[in-house]
Amino acid sequence: MLKAINSWSIPGEWTTFARLPETFRLVKALGFEGIELSFDPDGPIGFNSTADEMAQLRKAAKDAGLALTSLATGAFWSTNFGQEDADKRAQARKVAVKMLELGQALGVSTLLVIPAAVDICFIPEEPVVPYEMVFTRTMDAMRALVPDCERTGVRIGLENVWNKAFLSPLETKYMLDAIGSPWIGTYFDVGNVLLTGYPEQWIRLLGEKIFSVHFKDYKRAVGSLDGFVDLLEGDVNWPAVITALTDIGYQGAVVAEMIPQYRFHPWARVENASNAMDWILGRKDEAQLVKNGSCCCK
Repeated sequence: MLKAINSWSIPGEWTTFARLPETFRLVKALGFEGIELSFDPDGPIGFNSTADEMAQLRKAAKDAGLALTSLATGAFWSTNFGQEDADKRAQARKVAVKMLELGQALGVSTLLVIPAAVDICFIPEEPVVPYEMVFTRTMDAMRALVPDCERTGVRIGLENVWNKAFLSPLETKYMLDAIGSPWIGTYFDVGNVLLTGYPEQWIRLLGEKIFSVHFKDYKRAVGSLDGFVDLLEGDVNWPAVITALTDIGYQGAVVAEMIPQYRFHPWARVENASNAMDWILGRKDEAQLVKNGSCCCK
């Protein structure tokens, strides 16, 4: 599995177009092998971005020895495929198509897509959408995007998020089976399911439909968005998660999504995530520390 970091975890000034090449070098120096870039309609990777600009970023990442794993966006929270407003659903399609084209230019394999939401807890002004409409509109929208995926060679991974929809692995699998395309799968977020389920069970049930994986940790006792914590500080059973990923033959990227950033020294959280992922992925262990004389408990 390839160890990567989401660009939302990187301090904002470092994700401008001009600074991204330097960011790639820093991320590589901290031990990551890949990075997930993010689309912002008005940002450095947005509607005004060109294929040539994406080719520059692709080259800069290659020069730094860093893979561009995927392309994410937060745009689908305010504009998504499940909303009652047809114009907003049409805008969501424009976002997805543009992201597919930029993803092709960047050479990424997968887009992270938030398909729809019954409600959005952190945007309370958004109206509640009937569950059955969220389900139907998501399937219709994904089927309509399959030709665009085929044209660009980029897959869509639907992320499991706190949207009060697609609440179980069986339901998620049913939806993907109903869509019926190898271009539409899931972008599985380990931490997002912990409040109501077990990520290792989701992994085994979804299997080859998992296109990419987010690493986050969560404390169940908190029970709110404040429960997300640094890797290894929460309740995720990481050995079980890694065993499940190994059992299904997953060999793609595992992408740390460390938000919000630290108030002070935000790069420290990126560095901490890299170190924790080495332990989670078995690249470090206690025996190794003892052997190297780095542990006080020999």
